[in-house]
Amino acid sequence: MIGPAKIVVRYASGKTLKGYSQDFSPASPHFHVRPNEAAGAGTGQQVLLRDLKAIFFVRNFSGDNSYEERKTFVAGKALSGKKIEVTFKDGEVLVGTTTGYDTQRPGFFLFPADDKTNNTRTFVVTAAVKGVRFL
Repeated sequence: MIGPAKIVVRYASGKTLKGYSQDFSPASPHFHVRPNEAAGAGTGQQVLLRDLKAIFFVRNFSGDNSYEERKTFVAGKALSGKKIEVTFKDGEVLVGTTTGYDTQRPGFFLFPADDKTNNTRTFVVTAAVKGVRFL
């Protein structure tokens, strides 16, 4: 069994929730976030996917506010999926790759172009997106 994922949930309203989840599924309308790793799956605060901007799967909760994420790809580095630039309705821009972008789905995973960023991957909620550009 895979352990709980360390996530930062960003609501469309701007609210942020940090914690662990073991029951997130892109196909489910909700999942749970709990404050610590030890609590069981399905426990914690219920989060509705429709209320979100994105779910950031992170290395740590503190991050590095001084780090400026690179929005370009490293030349010659092997990539999986299509290069994509996502602009959210709030103006934030993410650049990375995806294998599952489909406007008919509730969301899709984006893997950052910058492999040194705190995010290992992001689940982008389609309803929170202003525009998508393939690079």
